[in-house]
Amino acid sequence: MNTFGRIFKVSIFGESHGKAVGVLVDGCPAGIELNEKDFSDDLKRRKGGGYGKTERIEEDRPIILSGVFNGRTTGAPIMVIFENKNVRPADYEALKNLPRPGHADFVAFKKYGGFNDYRGGGHFSGRLTVGLVGAGVIAKKVTTPLRYRAEVMEVGGSSEMGKPIREAKQNGDSVGGIVECVIENVPAGLGEPFFDSVESLLSHIVFSIPGIKGIEFGAGFMAARMRGSEYNDEIIDIAGRTATNNAGGINGGITNGNSVVFRVAVRPTASILKKQKTINLETGKEEEISVKGRHDVCIALRFPVILEAVSAIVFADLMLIEQRVARVFRKGV
Repeated sequence: MNTFGRIFKVSIFGESHGKAVGVLVDGCPAGIELNEKDFSDDLKRRKGGGYGKTERIEEDRPIILSGVFNGRTTGAPIMVIFENKNVRPADYEALKNLPRPGHADFVAFKKYGGFNDYRGGGHFSGRLTVGLVGAGVIAKKVTTPLRYRAEVMEVGGSSEMGKPIREAKQNGDSVGGIVECVIENVPAGLGEPFFDSVESLLSHIVFSIPGIKGIEFGAGFMAARMRGSEYNDEIIDIAGRTATNNAGGINGGITNGNSVVFRVAVRPTASILKKQKTINLETGKEEEISVKGRHDVCIALRFPVILEAVSAIVFADLMLIEQRVARVFRKGV
């Protein structure tokens, strides 16, 4: 449900306009240096502000409540919270009975019988990704020397990102985008087929990020148009390094020693000023809706650091699983 991982377990909690959002990380090894300053760079990359991004800017100061003592992790669960201070719940009172097209409002109402927190999407809000980024900071430390690098490749179908964003903003609309993530220095042998293959785990956690609608690894869908002689990555050394990387660093669900590469499709932001039709949940009648408030024109702009974070969470879990298997094997021998 709200927890991911087998050894390195991450649980997120909170609502968009509630008192706080946060994350609980269990299974982190003891002795890792960790303090509030370690979170600064990644949290800044996720923040709103700037053209095309939401005007809601939270302080996002991490408050570490447990699991760290004298500047190092203790091995106990690490709880980090982020207070919600720049909230405007009144912005959503008019939307209480008017589910936004494309958002989780309608399905949340149906699933939870109307008891869901509708303010800003509640628990379904992108606001909760701050907890994922927080967990990612810890996971990146656990997975040293792996390196994570993600960037926006295109917005609104164009690599020239400014124009689609300007046009969408002027029209009270929004645009989606494509973001690529590359994980370097990945050792060969990580992954637990069949159902915990690297692609399976990355896809699982990636699709937990609000707004993700597609994922591809390496050559991705282009592979369907290639011949085997074009697609196959020729192995050029004993470490498994290949001449090309159409497989995206994964064969048979297991890392092959090359960089892991994947791309995601991010949908346009659901909350837009442009008028749309919806159903009044109280009267059952059709109404027009125009969503006011502070929303991203293009949420993809804030996704690179989130993709890095969830990737690090996956690899932290896989590396700890591999270490445990190795210990058991050595004892057995």
